[in-house]
Amino acid sequence: MISKVLIANRGEIALRIILACKEMGLKTVAVHSEADRDALHVRYADEDVCIGPALSRQSYLNISSIIAAAEITGADAIHPGYGFLAENEHFAEIANECGLTFIGPTPSAIRTMGDKSKARETAKSIGVPILPGSDGPVRTYEEAVEVAKSIGYPVILKASAGGGGRGMRICTSETDMKGAFDTARSEAERAFGSADVYIEKYLEHPRHIEIQVFGDTQGRIVSLGERDCSIQRRHQKLIEESPSPALTHDLRKAMGEAAIRLCQAVNYVNAGTIEFLFQDGQFYFMEMNTRIQVEHPVTEEVTGIDLVKEQIRVASGLPLVVPNGDFRLRGHAIEFRINAEDPVTFAPHPGRIREFNVPGGPGVRVDTAAYRDYVIPPHYDSLIAKLIVHGTTRQEAIARGRRALELFIVEGVKTSIPLHRRILDDERFISGDFSTRFMEEFEW
Repeated sequence: MISKVLIANRGEIALRIILACKEMGLKTVAVHSEADRDALHVRYADEDVCIGPALSRQSYLNISSIIAAAEITGADAIHPGYGFLAENEHFAEIANECGLTFIGPTPSAIRTMGDKSKARETAKSIGVPILPGSDGPVRTYEEAVEVAKSIGYPVILKASAGGGGRGMRICTSETDMKGAFDTARSEAERAFGSADVYIEKYLEHPRHIEIQVFGDTQGRIVSLGERDCSIQRRHQKLIEESPSPALTHDLRKAMGEAAIRLCQAVNYVNAGTIEFLFQDGQFYFMEMNTRIQVEHPVTEEVTGIDLVKEQIRVASGLPLVVPNGDFRLRGHAIEFRINAEDPVTFAPHPGRIREFNVPGGPGVRVDTAAYRDYVIPPHYDSLIAKLIVHGTTRQEAIARGRRALELFIVEGVKTSIPLHRRILDDERFISGDFSTRFMEEFEW
């Protein structure tokens, strides 16, 4: 059994992992940059090690410094959280070679499913629906044009090695393709170290629905239902909920079974997410995230399962505690990402939090590492907190969301709270009838 976990991350996810470890009686090690000396994950961990300057590439992306921190503190496991090195197969390999338990999937699974074009090929080979597109990366502009002509515009260029909207370009004609191909490749190279891009047919009004999967070392793989992540801006998620207002029980079951088949094809172990696009009653595999997700609390609220503790148990070689049978979700949960950014322009707004008060009451959860007088550094993601609400019905969850957002006080920096309050009053959101184009049509 694991006894001491080093958390190779920062912010609320680092604190979330520390809290899970405390409940399990495990010791924790926090690593931090010079900019995060006063962070809560540093304060609450049993030990802490500074691993470099503020810039991520010199600290949170510095594999040698993180491994050295594990060795000098006697940690026997590493939890990567999400972002940074979470889906870096090289990091997982080095951790294993150094005798450390990597709390996540195997390097081979990260390699196969982390490469978006390879993951697409894997899905196609086992009969999981995919959108028409290129067979692997397209290497030249001429090849890209030929593929686009064969499947028909509009199409989307996607970075093979990445996600989060970087390295993505939508093309409605060959004229668009001319500049988009080079731009997507250069952006992918800068963001992920690989310029490879592939092409898919672009759906005009899809929903973005992801399935939470989990596998253990005994070969059991389960689906824990879906999260609807369609409320997003430039492929960056803003609000996530479960269950999706668009899915029937039969569709949920079919998507879950498809997700499990994909995981079985790569002998997947630990937590992961299979992402689908859904339109006109049909779903299509998009990509897999081989890690815990930012929005994992949504699934925790409707299943009653602590996914982080389950990650640690599975990494220790223990079987999943999830019951067998047809899994049914309990009630409805919604997560709002509270970011330090202008709610209209979305420009980041780092700075000192002068006042900070989180809401409470029935069905309200706040995951955060922020506090009064905390300085949000400009070097990292702008996430301040995740507000998660749960109700018996979607209507009750929305009502609790309104109440909680009204009582959520953050002063000193601009936040996305006003945006979320306005979205909850939008008739399309209330009805559940929306797509990933929601924010394009959103009016203040």
